[in-house]
Amino acid sequence: MNGSREQSMDQMTAQEPWKVIVLFSIPSFLGNLFQQLYSMTDAVIIGRLVGIKQLAGVGAAGAINFLIIGFATGITGGFSVITAQRVGAGDTERTKSSIAASFCLCAIITLLLTFFGVVTASPLLGKMNTPDDIFPYALRYMLIVYSGLGAAVYYNLIVGILRAIGDSRTPLYFLVLSSVLNIILDLAAVIWLHAGVTGVAVSTVFAQFFSAAVCHLYAHRKYPQIRLEKRHFSVFFSEAWRHIRIGLPMALQFSVTAVGIMILQAYLNRFGSLVIAGYVAASKVENLVTLPFTTLAITMEVYCGQNYGAGNKARLRKGIRSSIFMGLGTAVFAAFISVFLGRQFIGLFLDHYDARVVEYGYQYLLIIAVFFWLLCSLQLLRSALQGMEEALVPLAGGVIELIARWAGCIIFIPYAGYAGACLSTPLAWGLALILLLIRFARIMK
Repeated sequence: MNGSREQSMDQMTAQEPWKVIVLFSIPSFLGNLFQQLYSMTDAVIIGRLVGIKQLAGVGAAGAINFLIIGFATGITGGFSVITAQRVGAGDTERTKSSIAASFCLCAIITLLLTFFGVVTASPLLGKMNTPDDIFPYALRYMLIVYSGLGAAVYYNLIVGILRAIGDSRTPLYFLVLSSVLNIILDLAAVIWLHAGVTGVAVSTVFAQFFSAAVCHLYAHRKYPQIRLEKRHFSVFFSEAWRHIRIGLPMALQFSVTAVGIMILQAYLNRFGSLVIAGYVAASKVENLVTLPFTTLAITMEVYCGQNYGAGNKARLRKGIRSSIFMGLGTAVFAAFISVFLGRQFIGLFLDHYDARVVEYGYQYLLIIAVFFWLLCSLQLLRSALQGMEEALVPLAGGVIELIARWAGCIIFIPYAGYAGACLSTPLAWGLALILLLIRFARIMK
């Protein structure tokens, strides 16, 4: 490995914490931005070129999709924590064993999740009170996404490995490629093939797989850690439990959060297609403006993983403090954008729409924007704890989020209707954050 690569891998444990966090976050932010943009493009294309009901159908499927895809994202993230710790400790052989175990485990998990997703898709949509006029679109989209779940798992695993090594730039390059390819295929499927929701779903799966495969080939040539041999797979059984012990709680934390969102979606579905469409469009805007939180959280998972593996406790404290200050600044900016430009962003997704759709979406943005600082703090502390192998407390936080969303809907909706359902989200953030703060304070002492 040449000197520049060694420097990129050592920066997390050597350079000034705030500086390395910023430098690592910039490529990650740009990559996540492109990912969000092509996710938003899917919604724009469906909402403007296909129809409002189809957009609502895809949105109704989103919460259930997150149950499966979130589990996959969480477990690959957990595996990469182990890899990052071994990179930080400078143990190349055990880094390769970690990567080999991650590949094997992900193959098994993909088969199980695909079967579970396909079998439960229709019953779950029914349990969530999905309106009949959007049910077929939601089901069709879900079945295609689940059938191509391996592409999402493959992509998340490769990106997680590269970030654990200390490379946040390579995923950016291939995310741009994937985003452009996805947009071209979406437009071709909708305009030329008239494939509607089906075409958009197939395009997304194909673009994701293509990006992951090409990224893997490139990384294999660039990084010796990814060039695995038979001996690295031979220790699979001894490595598997260590990875599952960290990865499974992180996966369950994502899925528990997803169940909470599904409960909220079930209550929102009772308000009809217009509310669902407004909420879906507003959620896309929320994902975009809160992207800096997500980026900093990903960075802190790698930063804490490597420094935990290297035993740099002072750097852990200093880096977490720096990320919190930066995150709170971005929370203020995200709230500003949501309040003053929210209606304009929501309108991008719709064509010849009922004005009430925009107002429903904007109402959601107004309510949650005030509490973005809670979401930012929650994401940063959760990732920091996970990087330090604290998997159970973040999972417990996810359970609290689920219970709080459900309780919030039960308590607030009878008095405030749709606004009450929206309020359940910041309530969930706040209560989960309290638990993480208590655990974090004990660790810091």
